[in-house]
Amino acid sequence: MKRKLAAGNWKMNGTASSLAELEALVSLHTAPSVDILICPPATLIAQAVGLCANSPIMIGAQDCHAAASGAHTGDISAPMLADVGAGAVILGHSERREDHNETSDLVAQKAVAAHAAGLIAVVCLGESLAQREGARTLDVITDQLSASLPDGTTGANTVIAYEPIWAIGTGLTPSLAQIGEVHDFIRSRLSERFGGQAAEDFRLLYGGSVKPENAAEIFATSNVDGALVGGASLKSADFSSIIKALEA
Repeated sequence: MKRKLAAGNWKMNGTASSLAELEALVSLHTAPSVDILICPPATLIAQAVGLCANSPIMIGAQDCHAAASGAHTGDISAPMLADVGAGAVILGHSERREDHNETSDLVAQKAVAAHAAGLIAVVCLGESLAQREGARTLDVITDQLSASLPDGTTGANTVIAYEPIWAIGTGLTPSLAQIGEVHDFIRSRLSERFGGQAAEDFRLLYGGSVKPENAAEIFATSNVDGALVGGASLKSADFSSIIKALEA
């Protein structure tokens, strides 16, 4: 039976002093009944891996390059992330798609690189407010899901996170019915491509203003297997509350 997943994305936040929050999280969750993933900025990955060496908490990254090495100044490859102990990498986050013009085809190339390096790819999907208001949400999800997942994708090497762009960091959250509709739709599309049993192996995360106050009701929604959490993952007390809601 697949384990649920609480994933934290620190984004471009955190210095060495911030690792005190990770230490606190480690002490709070010594034997969790769900998987826990923290993705700090690249500058903290090696230190975070060391802090979690004897903990069930996995450390991941927030992006990787599609190439294993080469003349790509400032970029970090999947093998480099694996080398310092990362176990996963977030790919296709809306902030990468929008700020860096990343396409779903590029996300798929990065996923291939992540898989080759033994990393779990956390592939993000989501629509803008204009797309939601234009009743295009499921069309957008269809296109992103189809183009972002390479052949060879499985529930073991890939997690899918639905993050409506208009809900990220805004305090706005879709209705439970809207969340359930998209998660059910993603599961059905996975079933069409990979087969029913294989589709059930994928963990589908919801992201977008997940907080301790709304976590329990979100986790009770159809086909929600966990969360990809932004701001609330920066504080151990807040993220711990979300983890406990997922364990309930």
